[in-house]
Amino acid sequence: MEYFDAYSHAIASLALWSVICLVLGAVSTQGRTAENRCACGQPKRDYSDVVYRRGRAFANAIEMNGPFIAATVAGILAGAAPFWVNLLASIFIVSRIVMAVVHIKTENQPMRSVAWAIGMFCVFIMALMAAWTAIF
Repeated sequence: MEYFDAYSHAIASLALWSVICLVLGAVSTQGRTAENRCACGQPKRDYSDVVYRRGRAFANAIEMNGPFIAATVAGILAGAAPFWVNLLASIFIVSRIVMAVVHIKTENQPMRSVAWAIGMFCVFIMALMAAWTAIF
């Protein structure tokens, strides 16, 4: 277990990410009514409606589960530089919290896009680091 000590922030980020997704899942169901749902059960597309934005924030978080978990675990298992894996995983979490707040509380598309891009960049760099470390 001592090997994993160097990756404590990345491991904590994985745990925190699961909590964030669970909270967003619970929040995404609040305020749904028959009037604001499509036949599929999801809120009608309307960014001015906080119910729709909550659902989108949750869906967007779920879409990032696989890439974030895979890149972080791969980085840890491959032995990629702990400083960078920890930093990138932590920045990812902060960017996703910002994105969720902006997504739910505002209609600020540019800010949402910036937060999304920061998180995606972190995952992409971690994945490259993991692959590089594993191959070379």
